[in-house]
Amino acid sequence: MRIAIIGTGYVGLVSGVCLAEFGHDVVCIDKAAEKIAQLQRGEVPIFEPGLDELISRNVSAGRLHFTTEVAEPVGNADVVFLAVGTPSRKSDGHADLTYVFAAAREVAAAVRGFTVIVTKSTVPVGTGDQLERIIREANPDADVAVVSNPEFLREGAAIDDFMAPDRVVVGMNDDRARSIMAEVYGALDPVRHPVLFTSRRTAELTKYAANAFLALKLAYINEIADLCEQVGANVQDVSRGMGLDSRIGLKFLNAGPGYGGSCFPKDTLALVKTAQDHNAPIRLIETIVGINETRKRAMARKVERAVGGELRGKTIGILGLTFKPDTDDIRESPALSIVQALLDKGATLKAHDPEGMPAARHVMPELSYHDDVDAVAAEADALVIITEWKQFRSLDLARLKNMMKSPVLVDLRNIYTPSEARKHGFVYESVGRAE
Repeated sequence: MRIAIIGTGYVGLVSGVCLAEFGHDVVCIDKAAEKIAQLQRGEVPIFEPGLDELISRNVSAGRLHFTTEVAEPVGNADVVFLAVGTPSRKSDGHADLTYVFAAAREVAAAVRGFTVIVTKSTVPVGTGDQLERIIREANPDADVAVVSNPEFLREGAAIDDFMAPDRVVVGMNDDRARSIMAEVYGALDPVRHPVLFTSRRTAELTKYAANAFLALKLAYINEIADLCEQVGANVQDVSRGMGLDSRIGLKFLNAGPGYGGSCFPKDTLALVKTAQDHNAPIRLIETIVGINETRKRAMARKVERAVGGELRGKTIGILGLTFKPDTDDIRESPALSIVQALLDKGATLKAHDPEGMPAARHVMPELSYHDDVDAVAAEADALVIITEWKQFRSLDLARLKNMMKSPVLVDLRNIYTPSEARKHGFVYESVGRAE
């Protein structure tokens, strides 16, 4: 099947590469000429484990191509995926659909014959209806079916999520698209990786509902962690006691500094705005949006307490800047709020992240960046683990203690146990575990 992907950001690039791996002929399109030139040279503009190998294999096989041109690949395509950004509008928090609508107009002008146009971007309920109107206005003769196929990719595990998904959701109001979308995902085992066909608006809402529920679990366990600290309980044991209940599940019950990334913050906010616009407010999600923002800055107060109540003049080492491990993405990372709060309190900050430092330098220039943990620990008054990179799970605590000005470890991901840290002479602070 011939497939065109509009947008080579995180979702578009991963989706295009994996569809090529399924055996389809895929062209990835982007206006950013330098990014396309990078990809044509075999250079991958984002960090995602295994992506470079898949790109190389499928380019060599002749199934994967990159271009800035829209007309020819779209005109030849059976299916066109729209995978452009939908950031939150700064004015009101709604999803900004400017790029989606612009892409739809370009695609409408280029389609030839019956074409399925698929929104892979995360869009509010009713966007498919708007896209149909835009396409009709741009090209009244276009014969298209607009489909919603939301992505559920976890950064750091996106290839596995695409190649072996829990489910694929396909929403459509035109039955002609069903067989085509079934062929797009024909490489999947329908028993282990079912494709759920539903209405377009249902599919659009499913994406937001799923992400908001996961964010709700994270916010909930963080609230429980605060209670654990006050009553002398251990949030990790509470999480396990809850999660072993099959109705609840263990995932997304790890207490920490708050959720971040490219999806949860903007998707929860967009769902809140959509619900309010339709006079069906979702008060639970309204609440967790506020809880999550408050929590990030509260972590700075935890650091402040750990160093004795005064950060001015102190040097703090930051371990981890990305919102999660195995990605270079710092969008809405808890580290951004924590770092700013520490700077506001007068601290001097040194930082290390295995993949996130190039992006972080642009938005956090006040930090000094270092290529290893030792350089961050040297003469530091405290180390703060913000991202649970595997490299931080096996730190030589005894050696780091001797390098630091004062042995304080603030572990916001509960990587270590209190007894282990104290055995090496550290003052240790974690999340949701009573001292």
